[in-house]
This record gives sequence, structure tokens and C-alpha cells, in this order.
Amino acid sequence: MSQFFQIHPENPQKRLIQQACEIIRRGGLIAYPTDTGYALGCQLGDKAAMERIHRIRQLDADHNFTLVCRDFSELSTYAKVNNAVFRLIKAHTPGPYTFILPATKEVPRRLQHAKRKTIGLRIPEHAIALALLEELNEPLMSSTLIMPGDDLPMTEADDIIDRIGKQLDLVIDGGACGAEPTTVVEFIDDIPEVVRYGMGDASAFEV
Repeated sequence: MSQFFQIHPENPQKRLIQQACEIIRRGGLIAYPTDTGYALGCQLGDKAAMERIHRIRQLDADHNFTLVCRDFSELSTYAKVNNAVFRLIKAHTPGPYTFILPATKEVPRRLQHAKRKTIGLRIPEHAIALALLEELNEPLMSSTLIMPGDDLPMTEADDIIDRIGKQLDLVIDGGACGAEPTTVVEFIDDIPEVVRYGMGDASAFEV
């Protein structure tokens, strides 16, 4: 591990956020806190960093990465949504949800589902994650930090350092965070289908 930052979970220090984003822009792979546990993040479309995430989490080639966005206007740049879907998603963001939607041409092809041309997107409700996204001025390409053999995401920076610190460029310690993954909702022909139940209340998406 190259660096370790302690960042305040409610009032992130701007200097450290800027330094973290410089690491990301240089091709770095970071662990950072979200409202549903820690996640691995890197620059949008960074193939080498994607491969590092695959190795750390022992993912198969079909794993769907998520674009973590700062706000709804950014999300709509990368996904195609009609008015009804727009309203439903907006009512639940920011929050502990991942939405699988048809990808726009702004999404690198390697990030899209090979057959369905979809992409996972979310807007977290966590000050550090949102500060990183604001400074980067683009989404983070992310994957929930669930290690092989585990069912839940990692929630403590010290544990991340002990297990995989040497494989990362930066670990951001933002304190303990949620210990449950996002609820994942896929929109098929604009109809929501809950494909994973997690922290978010799924009732609004159950047809």
C-alpha cells in the first residue's frame, strides 16, 4: 500500500480529497467508504485498474462494474431513462441502490454487459464518496469490496489494510460504514426487477 488517509466522514478535508483524486487520475486503485460499506474505485475506463480489481476480488469476466455518480444529471449522461424510470430512480437517490440500465455511448464498451449493453449506476449517500466525485468531475468506476468467500462488504479501513493494503495505492479511512450491500434493481423494458436485496427498501420496485 502506498498511502493511507484519515478523512472526516461528514466534513472531508479538501486537501486530502484532492490528493486522493490525483492518485486516481494517475491510474491508482483506492478503497473508499460508501453508505453500504467500502468499495474499490478507479478512473473511468482504466483497464489496468479494472484487472487489479478482478484479481483482488477473484471475479469472473462477466462481472458488472458500477459507475458511482455524484448526482442524477451525471447518472443520466451514462444511462438511457424515460420519464417514468427517471422519477422512480430520482425518488430513491442518493441512497443504497444500484440501478442496472441501458448504457449510453458515453460508457466504455468494456464496462457494459456484453449481451444486454447495460451498466450499473448508483449515487451514494456518503460525504467522502460525494466529495471524491465532485473533485474528479466524473464517475468512479467501482466494485463493492466483498472479498472472496465473504458475503458482506468490508466496513473497517484497518481490516482492508491488513488483508489487501499492499495491493492498493490508497486506503481512505472514513470510519466504520454500512455492512450490507446495495439493493440492485434492473430495468428490463423500463420495468423494474429486484435482482439483489440489500440495504435499500425494495418495495417501490416490486411490480
